[in-house]
Amino acid sequence: MTEQYDVASVRGLYTGLSDGWTYLNAHSSPQIAERVASGVARSFRTSATVKPQEDGGGAHSAHRAPGELNAADMYASARRAVADLTGATAERVVLGPSLPVLYQSLALALRPLLRRRSSVVLSRFDPPELSGAFERLSADIRWAQPDLGTGELPAFQYAELVDGSTRFVAFSAAHALLGTVTPTEEIIDAVHERSRAWTLVDVSDVAPYRLLDFDEIGADIVGVDVGKLGGPQIAALVFRDTAMFRRLDEIVVGPVSPGLAGGVGPLADHCAALAGGERGSRRVRLTRSLTALSSYMEELTGDLYSLLGTLPAVHILGVTGEAAADASDDRIPRLTFAVRDVPAGVIHRRLFDNGLVTTTAPHTPLLTEMGVEEIGGAVTVSLSPFSTYHDIEHLTRVVASLA
Repeated sequence: MTEQYDVASVRGLYTGLSDGWTYLNAHSSPQIAERVASGVARSFRTSATVKPQEDGGGAHSAHRAPGELNAADMYASARRAVADLTGATAERVVLGPSLPVLYQSLALALRPLLRRRSSVVLSRFDPPELSGAFERLSADIRWAQPDLGTGELPAFQYAELVDGSTRFVAFSAAHALLGTVTPTEEIIDAVHERSRAWTLVDVSDVAPYRLLDFDEIGADIVGVDVGKLGGPQIAALVFRDTAMFRRLDEIVVGPVSPGLAGGVGPLADHCAALAGGERGSRRVRLTRSLTALSSYMEELTGDLYSLLGTLPAVHILGVTGEAAADASDDRIPRLTFAVRDVPAGVIHRRLFDNGLVTTTAPHTPLLTEMGVEEIGGAVTVSLSPFSTYHDIEHLTRVVASLA
């Protein structure tokens, strides 16, 4: 049975909301739940302390080296938490300080897979700091292009880009600023029909709103930035199975803070508590919780797009205009918009003056090609698990005052 999503109770899990601001900037600075903040603080206090020593000299006590620190348990806890969040198992999880660092390490480790005349398919849909890690591979680099009218990543082009020489394909499951969702299943099916290439999917921007199931995603590797879920600044790669490690060079990443690693478990516990009830394993509770959250977010996403979209002076990138007539309705609750004849800085300031925290949209290559600079810049808004219909109404009223 699906648990009821009680947004008032969810708001109580975030003590930062008591300051009176309406936070619509989850894409850039997700709010930190009290359980996560407390978990990180506790981990920093205890990571350098010695584990309690067991009495006696039995077989079990032999597994613990004298002077072993609690930090080791924090890494293990983080891997279990990522596994629960993605529907995987802990031994398939590799931790790193950030997703760009993990991607750079993976790029080096991929060398045994690449042969003479191998090809790699990357995506202009992705942030350059992520795709750039694989541009230097010794392979023919091919690029999938987003649709400049909708901001989506069409699946059909992979039938032409992927062939028997392709060894690796990487793309993101959603766009952080536009809210567009990639047809992941279609792309992976196209890749597998034409090659034995490994697929890497960055699910970081979908994870805050939807239940992740590794097997349903269908990728060989999944990347997730835990910080984008409101967790500590840490990231992970999750592999299809451990046999994949034997085909790679060693994945060497920079050190991960044990204090931050200790906050990943509390993040998973927090997500499981949104609407997961009290019974069952953490993965079971996560399934109930995130299924309820997804339904709630789907309703808010429709409200966000429909209310802002009714304002005639508002242009929503990838939605407004004839070029976006065939845009998909499958979106996460994020969008980037402009107001006719009103500079983005003025929009951002008006929203801030009315208690709404948003961001001016950065000039990324994709947004620039979609014309964001020509219309005087744009503002990005994104919802969180604690967002309400009232927040969207308030946003719409303030934007309407500018039109």
